[in-house]
Amino acid sequence: MISEPKRYVLFDVDGTLIDAVDNQRRVWHTWAERHGLDPDEVYGVALRTRPVETFAQVAPGRDPLECLAALHELEDEDVRSGVYGAFGGAAELLAALPPGAWALVTSNYEHRVRGRFARTGLPVPEVLVDAAAVEEGKPSPAPYLQAAARLGADPRDCLVIEDAPSGVQAGLRAGMTVWGVNAPVPVDGVHRHFTTLREAVPEILDALALTSR
Repeated sequence: MISEPKRYVLFDVDGTLIDAVDNQRRVWHTWAERHGLDPDEVYGVALRTRPVETFAQVAPGRDPLECLAALHELEDEDVRSGVYGAFGGAAELLAALPPGAWALVTSNYEHRVRGRFARTGLPVPEVLVDAAAVEEGKPSPAPYLQAAARLGADPRDCLVIEDAPSGVQAGLRAGMTVWGVNAPVPVDGVHRHFTTLREAVPEILDALALTSR
């Protein structure tokens, strides 16, 4: 009889498992050019805010729903034709995790995550919390708390793997342990920091194994 895992790992996607920085920049630059805006200025704002907030700041006179629809069209096209890959160690790590012990928590949408994972060969877990699953995204704790609930996990038994400040804050506010990856310096608040995901792989597996039944 296989016992349920006692510890769980919750992963952000873009910037943590999938290297999509160039894709995001290209999408936002194309969107900005189509709206007659400065691409670098728009992308600089987009890095710090959610899309609707970005539109309000860089294009306050435009219909935010139309802006969002145009952005989604570009993002969907990028999933089909863009060039990107998984960070080193991602495939090895996810393949080693037992079913029911991990989840994806993303500010993106599920169909895009599945498309990117299919193209990079990464497995998709049973639990995937996307932008459509919650009313408030990161830095709200809601996405991570929903993932824990769907896994049947106590938030205190969850390890969050993140690369961005908003995601780190979301995990901390959810009462979880948060490790930062893929950044040259630690994001404020992380319990541990790794410059690359690959460096974190053995530590993540050890954290899970040390508390498994």
